[in-house]
Amino acid sequence: MKTNVGGIDRALRILAGVLLVALAAFGVIGPWGWIGVVSIATGLFRFCPLYPLLGINTCPMSKKN
Repeated sequence: MKTNVGGIDRALRILAGVLLVALAAFGVIGPWGWIGVVSIATGLFRFCPLYPLLGINTCPMSKKN
C-alpha cells in the first residue's frame, strides 16, 4: 500500500472519526456513528482505498534530485 492521505487530510479524518465514535458511544447519533472507525483507520494507516479509484492523492510529492 502506498500512502495517499496527506497531513491535513489525515488530521481531519482522525478528528472526524473520533468525534463520530464518541457521539455514537454516548448515543447521540445512533449506530451509524461507528463508521468513524473507518475514518480513524484510514487516517492512521495513511491509506484510503477509495482514493486510487478516484485518482486522488493528498500526500505531498517527494522531491527528486
